[in-house]
Amino acid sequence: MRRIALLLVAVVTLAGVVVSMAPSSGHADGEAAPIFGVKIPPRYRDWRLISVAHEEGNLNDLRAILGNDVAIKAYREGKRPFPDGAIIARLAWSYVPSEENNKAFGRPQSFVAGPPTNGVQFMVKDSRKYASTGGWGFAQFNDGKPADEAVHNTCFSCHERVKDRDFVFTHYAP
Repeated sequence: MRRIALLLVAVVTLAGVVVSMAPSSGHADGEAAPIFGVKIPPRYRDWRLISVAHEEGNLNDLRAILGNDVAIKAYREGKRPFPDGAIIARLAWSYVPSEENNKAFGRPQSFVAGPPTNGVQFMVKDSRKYASTGGWGFAQFNDGKPADEAVHNTCFSCHERVKDRDFVFTHYAP
């Protein structure tokens, strides 16, 4: 009985090591997005949280904005423009009512993240490579695959509206 327990612990430990060595995004070596050539950065889901938002209208989602170490440092120091190497990620989910939470609160008031929506998006700062778009390269991936060129053609024109904030919508929420 003791041998079986030890064998089981060894198998579970080995499986944990194998899983932890895999990239957390699951697509780190995948295709590059059109126009800007951005790929999904490895382990982006381990980045720090910059802020969260609820978008209404056509987007109608809950979103988390994450940043790599370069982006987080720039946010914390209030450094604009962002330095080359900064990467900002946007993850989004539909929001759905939580019946379980609403029962605890005694009334409908709680919403939680539902299925992912609008893919995962990235902004990559490289002032020379992306000089024509304010120093930023843009990418959207749906189910790990780059969105088409038409989607990527809309990125800069939207971000151009916040040129005075180095083309970044999100404020840091410490």
